[in-house]
Amino acid sequence: MEELASRERQYRVSASESGQRLDSYLSSQSGLSRSQIQKRIQERCVLVDGRPGEKDQRVKSGNLVLLLLPPPRSSELRPEEIPLRILFEDSSLIVLNKEPGMVVHPSPGHPSGTLVHALLHHCPHLEGIGGVGRPGIVHRLDKETSGLLVVAKTEAAHRFLSQQFKSRKVKKEYLALVVGRVSSRQGEVEVAIGRSLRDRKKMGVRTSRGRAALTRYFVLERFPQFTLLEVSPETGRTHQIRVHLAHLGHPILGDRVYGGKGGEALEREGGQKVRWERQMLHAWRIGFLHPLTGEPLSFEASLPLDFRQILEALRSHWLVAAKGQEEVLESKRDRCQEAEG
Repeated sequence: MEELASRERQYRVSASESGQRLDSYLSSQSGLSRSQIQKRIQERCVLVDGRPGEKDQRVKSGNLVLLLLPPPRSSELRPEEIPLRILFEDSSLIVLNKEPGMVVHPSPGHPSGTLVHALLHHCPHLEGIGGVGRPGIVHRLDKETSGLLVVAKTEAAHRFLSQQFKSRKVKKEYLALVVGRVSSRQGEVEVAIGRSLRDRKKMGVRTSRGRAALTRYFVLERFPQFTLLEVSPETGRTHQIRVHLAHLGHPILGDRVYGGKGGEALEREGGQKVRWERQMLHAWRIGFLHPLTGEPLSFEASLPLDFRQILEALRSHWLVAAKGQEEVLESKRDRCQEAEG
């Protein structure tokens, strides 16, 4: 009976979620793909208020949805000895600082060398937790985005952490170097995000089925052609920060998908060129409750080398020219420089 209970997940449909297809709703709640959910529905392993659900059924506010997960099965993933920058680890979770260029989980074009492969080598019993293809993964960062990532080591921790992300109780702060000078000291972008009408591989604000999204930002440093921002996404939509900053007219430097190429290199003292090969976005801070103790936890991740070098080049050559014209927020800048350490 205890084994059966560990395979059950219950969800209560909120008013804002009412009207979604059952398979879409459960996919967003559980982290499983729609095809996986549809298979569970077909096998009569999904109940809505005690009755077997249908994949095209629309959920209603107040519905109690029960999902019975299949028994854990062995995956085809093979552990790989890849170094990880672990900031914290206990019996429930791992917090790490992901390097830029590392893919979080296997996908078409990335069958190996991912964070998941590295995690399975570091912690073999993760297999099957939260899903076969994405063991332990609670949230994701884009391949080129660096910074903080939380991994669950038990099913209970995975459920607890996933619920915190879903209910927007996890506090996240990013550092983003964007193209252009952001004039307002602080602001927010509240525009729905969905699949782009022009390119289905991209996200965008011009979409027929957008989901509510809110991003707040604060200026840390201004340079003649760039601005360093502290960014706080209040929701967790795909590519949210990248899309919202591009919509604001200030795409992230190096983000070729959303218009942030912005140049090819910066020159440091001595004529050395500093180039960027990825988007300058870093998951800087995160705060959440421990899944076992309920204790508030918070972490900071130092900036990777490429991000630091670009900031150094900007400060050494352009901040002097901007002095007296641009307001430098010293207290915020000090915090940013602490993160670099």
